[in-house]
Amino acid sequence: MPAPALRPLSLGELLDTSFAIYRNLFGQLFLVAVVTSGLPNVLQVYIEFAGGVGENLIFWLGTALLSLVLAAVGLAATTFIVSDHYLGEGLSAGAAFGRAAPYVVRLVLLSVAASFLTGLGMLLLLVPGIIVMCGLAVAPASLVLERLPSATAGLSRSWELTRGFRWKVLGTLIVVLLLLTIPSIAIGTLALAFSAIGGAPLEVASSIVIVVLTVLISPFYYVALTVLYYDLRVRKEGFDLEVLASALG
Repeated sequence: MPAPALRPLSLGELLDTSFAIYRNLFGQLFLVAVVTSGLPNVLQVYIEFAGGVGENLIFWLGTALLSLVLAAVGLAATTFIVSDHYLGEGLSAGAAFGRAAPYVVRLVLLSVAASFLTGLGMLLLLVPGIIVMCGLAVAPASLVLERLPSATAGLSRSWELTRGFRWKVLGTLIVVLLLLTIPSIAIGTLALAFSAIGGAPLEVASSIVIVVLTVLISPFYYVALTVLYYDLRVRKEGFDLEVLASALG
């Protein structure tokens, strides 16, 4: 599988490249998603049908913590797999998990900090929240791919990389999130209809379908953000020339 060309990409080209990478690396990405996204979602479905959060509070708290940790692992592992492919190399899911492990704590802290800052901006006024969200969009990729020492360093690096290109970041996020949420909304609507018509069995089946759909499509979000990260580096830092010089050297 040939690596994508390192050059500035339009929004359409960025999405096309992300789809191509997602298709080519589907096996590795799906395996990562099953481990890091499938398990927490199955546990959430179990809690829902076992009386809800009120009757399973301790179990729910443990599941929430597990979800946070596994999300960090999945994000880092997916980013490494996509990055290696983007630079013309290859990486198995097992090796990606190994490389992701040292970044879990930093990514959890980064996720909490980015969510807090974005939420604060949304509460103050909608526009500042959107600006913060776009400014911090590539913080996880920056943290793991540049081996930054702290969550704060990842946030700062993303803020600098996205400066001057936040409209493009916003466009990418809107399109990708629509692609990811529309199928889930459609399945969720069907689930409500089935639960009203067929009762609990169809409701459980619909919930399982939603979990499977989430596992299938969620890696695309991380693929697109990794491609966006490299696009910003090519535009602002001549990363394509840096790679060429390294290869020639």
